[in-house]
Amino acid sequence: MPRDDIGPARDWVRVLARYRAPSASRSILELVVTFVPFVSLMAAAFRASHISPALTLVVSILNAGFLVRLFIIQHDCSHGSLFVNRHANDWIGRALGVLTLTPYDVWRRTHSIHHASSGNLDRRGIGDMPTLTVAEYLGRSTARRFFYRLMRQPLVMFGILPAYLFLLQNRLPIGLMRSGSRYWISAMLTNAGTAAAIGAAIWYLGGVPTVLVILPTILVAAAIGVWLFYVQHQFAETVWDRMTAWDLHEAALHGSSHYVLPPILRWFSGNIGIHHIHHLYSRIPFYRLPEVLLDHPALEKVQRLTLRESLRCARLHLWDEQQRRLVAFSEAHPGTGTRP
Repeated sequence: MPRDDIGPARDWVRVLARYRAPSASRSILELVVTFVPFVSLMAAAFRASHISPALTLVVSILNAGFLVRLFIIQHDCSHGSLFVNRHANDWIGRALGVLTLTPYDVWRRTHSIHHASSGNLDRRGIGDMPTLTVAEYLGRSTARRFFYRLMRQPLVMFGILPAYLFLLQNRLPIGLMRSGSRYWISAMLTNAGTAAAIGAAIWYLGGVPTVLVILPTILVAAAIGVWLFYVQHQFAETVWDRMTAWDLHEAALHGSSHYVLPPILRWFSGNIGIHHIHHLYSRIPFYRLPEVLLDHPALEKVQRLTLRESLRCARLHLWDEQQRRLVAFSEAHPGTGTRP
C-alpha cells in the first residue's frame, strides 16, 4: 500500500497507544498454555527415547513450536508488554532465557538497539541481519565478497547461523562486552541455569536421550526464529535510509513486514508476523496485535507478505540505494546501487 494512503506513521502512535494495556489473566493464560505443553512434550520425548529414536525426533521437532512461542513471550517481557509490573516482566524473561538459551538482559538491550535503529544504514551491526548495500558489496575484495555471499546462502543463514547464535554466541554478551557487569552476569547466570537443567537431565535420564530430545528442539526452533526475524525486515520493498533521511516511525511501519501466516502458525509465532505494528508500538502485547488490524483495516494492507511470497525473500541479499529495494546478487552491477 502506498504510504500516502494511511498518512504519516507518527500519527498512528497515538492510536496504537490504546492497545498497550496488558491483561494479567490473559498473559498468565498464554504463558501456561505454552509452558505446560512444552514441558509435557519434552517428557513425552524422553519416554519415546526408550521406544524409537525416530519417534523421539518427531516429538522433539513438534516441541520446537512451543519453544518458539516461549521465546516470543520472553520477547514481550523485554518490551515490558506482558505485565504492567516491570519486575514481573524481567524475572519471567530471565527464567525463560534458561529454556531459550537467550540471556534476557543482553537480549533486551541489543533488541532495543534494533528497534531504535531499524532501517538506518548508518547504524547497522547490532540486533539486525548483516546487510550490505550494492556499492559496499562491489567495493569489497573478492575474498570478502565470497564470505558475504557464503553467509547469505540459505543453508548457512537458516541452518548454521541459528545454531551458532543460540548455542555459541549467546553464551557471551556479544555486542555488550564492555558495557558493564550486568550483561556478563545475565549471560553467565543463564549459562549456569541451562547447564544445570541439561546436567540434571543427563544425570537422571542419560546422555544420549538428552541429546536426542533437547538438541533437535533447539536447532529447529532457532532456525524458525531466524527465518521469522529475517522475513520481517529482509523483503524487496522494505525501507533503509541514511541518517539524514531516516525516520524512526516510517522505518518501523514501512520497513517491517506484515507476514500473513496460517492461523496455527500465527499462534505458534505469537502474532510476531504483525511486525509493522509491533515495531511502530512495541508495548502492545502480542495477543492484542490482531485486535489492532481488526479495528484498523488500513494497517492490514501495509507491507503485506504471504507465506509463499516470503520464500522468494531468501534470494535477496543487497540494498540498492538507487532503486530503494533489496536485490539479488545477480542484480548488482557497477554503476548501480548508489544514489546520485
